[in-house]
Amino acid sequence: MDEAVRRALVDSHEDMLRFLIGRMRGRQEAEEVLQRFMLRAIERAGDLRDVGSVKGWLSRVLATTIADFYRQAARGRKHETAIDPQELAELAEAEVVSDAEMEAAVCNCLYRLLPTLRPDYAEVIWRADLLEEPRESIASALDTSVNNINVRLHRARGALRTRLLQMCRTCVIHGFLDCECQQEKEQAPAL
Repeated sequence: MDEAVRRALVDSHEDMLRFLIGRMRGRQEAEEVLQRFMLRAIERAGDLRDVGSVKGWLSRVLATTIADFYRQAARGRKHETAIDPQELAELAEAEVVSDAEMEAAVCNCLYRLLPTLRPDYAEVIWRADLLEEPRESIASALDTSVNNINVRLHRARGALRTRLLQMCRTCVIHGFLDCECQQEKEQAPAL
């Protein structure tokens, strides 16, 4: 993997972690949610082909990961102590993440990954998925057929999926891909 890809993957990891640290009750919770998000993104990466917008798909994965984390934490606390309902409501209000904030974090990650793709792939993803430009308009601007744009977009999403799988194989402590820690070996998908 070339240095540009390595830098993009590391930078994206840190951006997501910073985003989550600002929304969670501490770094440990943020790292836990980030690991769950990355694992879930890997497990469901095949769904990416059926989704019209990559950033929307990742936003939903991140939103459900955060919600699942809080539901699980609430169930665990329920068995430990009684929670004041007003305090719980205040916590829920404080932890709600707007769609715009979540999209900004996901987009930041995608913006750094796009330059690592072939230029024609990056352009078609940028225009079709991020700018939501009609495919007919893209085809006209690139002087090609809509069918060619559809094929190119399908291949570009596949290349982006590969980059996302690589990004999700990061280890907060040791970097990415070549991590030797036991936790990474247990979580790493077979590529």
